[in-house]
Amino acid sequence: MITQGMHLLITLSIPPSGLAAFEAYEAAVLPLLARYGARLEARVRTADGTEETHLIWFPDSAAYDAYMADEARAAAAPLLAESGASASVKEVESLL
Repeated sequence: MITQGMHLLITLSIPPSGLAAFEAYEAAVLPLLARYGARLEARVRTADGTEETHLIWFPDSAAYDAYMADEARAAAAPLLAESGASASVKEVESLL
């Protein structure tokens, strides 16, 4: 059960030609979550690799804002742009 913090559901669409750049971006930014007390709770991808969904927990909105402003994350942003991926981010809560 979710009792505190915030969960984000991130759904990504990745063009097949952008998969390598997207993988490089993910390798750079996902480890940064720990700096902000956040954690990747689920990461799933379609068999063809063109859709991916993450469930990420942050202790609060300030931690999320700090992660979004992280200099290393900003430095990796060109990889995301190169990948052509698009993302949808939604705050969610558990129904269990």
